Amino acid sequence: MVPGGVELRLIRHGGNFTIAMGDNDLMSTRVSGSEAALATMTSARLGSRRGSEWLIGGYGMGFTLRAALATLEDDACVTVAELVPEIIEWARGPMRALTAGCLADARVQLVGQDVTTLIGAATAAYDAILLDVDNGPEGLSCASNDFLYSSAGLAAARHALKPGGILAIWSAFSDARFAARLEASGFDVAEVNVSDGPKAGGDMHVLWFARKSAPEA
Repeated sequence: MVPGGVELRLIRHGGNFTIAMGDNDLMSTRVSGSEAALATMTSARLGSRRGSEWLIGGYGMGFTLRAALATLEDDACVTVAELVPEIIEWARGPMRALTAGCLADARVQLVGQDVTTLIGAATAAYDAILLDVDNGPEGLSCASNDFLYSSAGLAAARHALKPGGILAIWSAFSDARFAARLEASGFDVAEVNVSDGPKAGGDMHVLWFARKSAPEA
């Protein structure tokens, strides 16, 4: 149950799973390319960093987390903020084969808190903040998520990042006003279209990579 009383459902189709909220399919095991790309493309932009600190907002089906763990050093720390207990119960239960033990990785810290709380409490703490908690830059799954995409929320994220750190955001669609808001918040912004399917012609989703500029030497 999402805070606010919205019910999530886990639907099984043979060997595939879908997590739905009302009439909206939030995620599916059939398509995962853009969720994994959120992590791999963030890592490529950051380069190798010892002792990296990452914050991932939303476990979902774990595609982003598993992709991050595959790229990060052994001394990295990945904090996963997941508010919905059922998501983790499903990951450890019916979807345990997909989860593949990632939640037991020594680098992972699972926190049952709103990612906005963790962002607001941090100062220059994270090399990367990855957000995949809605279908776009608006609070679909939880109304309080609207703050994440507001000017105040983006300022808080920038404050929580280390110099040169990246705020990466997944979206099902482009949003020119949000991209402009990112730039107005002091980030260097790249918008990338990524196919979500295993083959060419899959649905295109949008990833924003917003870098906090490092201070000049």
